[in-house]
Amino acid sequence: MPMLPAAPGLGFKPEHYAEIAAAPGAVGFYEVHAENYMGEGGAPHAMLARLHEEHALSIHGVGLSIGGAGGLDRTHLARLRRLIDRYRPESFSEHLAWSSHGAAWLNDLLPLPYTAETLAAVCAHVDQVQEALSMRMLLENPATYLAFAASTWAETDFLAEVVRRTGCGLLLDVNNVFVSATNHGFDPRAYLADFPLGAVGEIHLAGHDSEDLPSGPLLIDSHGRAVADPVWTLYAEVLGRTGPLPTLIEWDNDIPSFAVLLAETARAKAILDDRRRADAA
Repeated sequence: MPMLPAAPGLGFKPEHYAEIAAAPGAVGFYEVHAENYMGEGGAPHAMLARLHEEHALSIHGVGLSIGGAGGLDRTHLARLRRLIDRYRPESFSEHLAWSSHGAAWLNDLLPLPYTAETLAAVCAHVDQVQEALSMRMLLENPATYLAFAASTWAETDFLAEVVRRTGCGLLLDVNNVFVSATNHGFDPRAYLADFPLGAVGEIHLAGHDSEDLPSGPLLIDSHGRAVADPVWTLYAEVLGRTGPLPTLIEWDNDIPSFAVLLAETARAKAILDDRRRADAA
């Protein structure tokens, strides 16, 4: 199956479609949220089909509830399979999080304790998804705002074990690492040193917001502003260990002009190119 190019990508926003169509190849790939394309037709699919004719495509799920205690929603999974069959994307990814409990669905990606029980559930769900879609999926590390006293696994070890048991890949969100490290007071570089980088198939970069609390700053993974300088620094350090990887700029709220988004991809491209030159030297 084709892979995403080791180049910068953008989340596709319909309001930018005319500019994208006028400048094919401006970025290496585009990413869409699966749940926005589970209808059967209309303008969204017309635009996405045209987009995929000229660009690699990553489909990113936000509603499977991979970390949920219950079983996966089979109807949702079947709709996802139809979408995957329709576009045959170069990549599919989801989150290490949960968003449903029974019949209740929450518009959020919620954390889970890292225990033997949740590890077994996550692995079973990843196996089910990969079997249903007939493709390898990538699992994204979360941004978190609390930790569970019940956890018996470090997050990096938990992710490495999911990869070992299921054969899935990982989506490394560098902003999520920085957000979680700030919120919980750990060293993001130590986290990345333990991260199973050999399994990473895609990187996400995004902006975050900050709230000042009596206990210190609380970072929010808002996807509503430019990537912060410390995140760019961590990104360059990751590429120093992995080499160039597909890199998505996520900007889902307070969406700016297409030109502003292209400026963010240009910054990612410069870092990718620096890595290529260093590797070739």
